[in-house]
Amino acid sequence: MSEAAARLDAATGSSELLDLDGLYRQSNVDTALAALEGELVGLIPVKTRVREIAALLLVEKLRRSIGLEADPPPLHMSFTGNPGTGKTTVAMRMAAILHGLGYVRKGHLVAVTRDDLVGEYIGHTAPKTREVIKRAMGGVLFIDEAYYLYRPENERDYGQESIEILLQAMENHRDDLVVIFAGYANRMQTFFGSNPGLASRVAHHIDFPDYTDDELFAIAERLAAGMQYELSASARAALHEYIALRRAQPNFANARSIRNALDRARLRQANRLFAERAAGITREALVTLEGVDLRASRVFQARSVTP
Repeated sequence: MSEAAARLDAATGSSELLDLDGLYRQSNVDTALAALEGELVGLIPVKTRVREIAALLLVEKLRRSIGLEADPPPLHMSFTGNPGTGKTTVAMRMAAILHGLGYVRKGHLVAVTRDDLVGEYIGHTAPKTREVIKRAMGGVLFIDEAYYLYRPENERDYGQESIEILLQAMENHRDDLVVIFAGYANRMQTFFGSNPGLASRVAHHIDFPDYTDDELFAIAERLAAGMQYELSASARAALHEYIALRRAQPNFANARSIRNALDRARLRQANRLFAERAAGITREALVTLEGVDLRASRVFQARSVTP
């Protein structure tokens, strides 16, 4: 046993029970994890990884509480996956977890893209990037489609300047700022491969899988219920068909495409009810989406055309 460990053992007592569960409840991490479970269907690998990171941070906080000092665990992350797979939602919950455990002061999320960081002329990029970093301090900076920051084919592009400023902030403010880079997996791999300094600062890589058809249907049911709509039997049958057809078309965006489909179905339902207004409308009709409201989509009429 080292001298430092012996002193720590004498001060705390090696057999003393430490209340990790109490720290867990006190930090409200359980609330953030429960919210994540309630908000997102599926994504079991993602939720598992978030819980693992939360456990690491919780144990690290307990270690510090008894005097076991070490460098803080690296927290910058990469979220990879197709659109509509829940990356922003998970980032919001991760911010709440980090705040609950005291790793950031505020726990807010600032979501940006290249346009928020990179200027169009000399001297424009640095103030834009620094202003975004300033807004994100004490929380999480979420950079979507982060690979657009790096455009080596354009000699006059200012994205590299933004990356260098981000690198400085990630190192100098790592005790009060967490940066999450997000985007398509293959493009993110190229992005990090072209920026070794950036790659070395990102410790946690989480991949977001596409939803299955059954998961997308469950998401649609949850979204409809949240908007206080019900799906009739004909609507449920149409939705199952819609999901299979829409997935095969270009620009499919998982849960985002499903939300868009429901929004358009609501529009069609409203117009249908308005056309039938003279006969009167029941409450049941007002809250029910029918198969016809979904089947009017161009997905069914022309499968090669995105609705």
